[in-house]
Amino acid sequence: MTKFKIDHNIPTLEEYKYLCESVGWTNYMNFEVVETSLRNSIHCITVKENDQIVGMGRIVGDGAIYFYIQDILVHPDYQKNGIGNVIMNTLVEYLNTNAPDKAFVGLFASEGTETFYEKYNFKDFSPNMTGMFTVITKI
Repeated sequence: MTKFKIDHNIPTLEEYKYLCESVGWTNYMNFEVVETSLRNSIHCITVKENDQIVGMGRIVGDGAIYFYIQDILVHPDYQKNGIGNVIMNTLVEYLNTNAPDKAFVGLFASEGTETFYEKYNFKDFSPNMTGMFTVITKI
């Protein structure tokens, strides 16, 4: 991991689009409002190699009780190199230092990534809790 630079900063719109396109998220994002969303993040990190973004992750929420780990993105050419682990370790460390006692930290895991997040003590609490969401679609 020594060749990668980890920064505590927000990616540019272009960097975010680049990562989303690389993992096939383009059809799920409204890029017209992404800059506002990124700016409103509680904490954000980027991972770069030679000034080229290769990964990112961020924390969103109310900053008091509810925190969500969001947009753990690693360009496919760089996956399986430990970058996802560095991103998660950095975000979890931030939460352990800055989130208050009894804070709720959630995330949505893409299918097939559940075991990755279980390493960080994230669990599916079914049947006690059901992860649910909706997406607003405007015509």
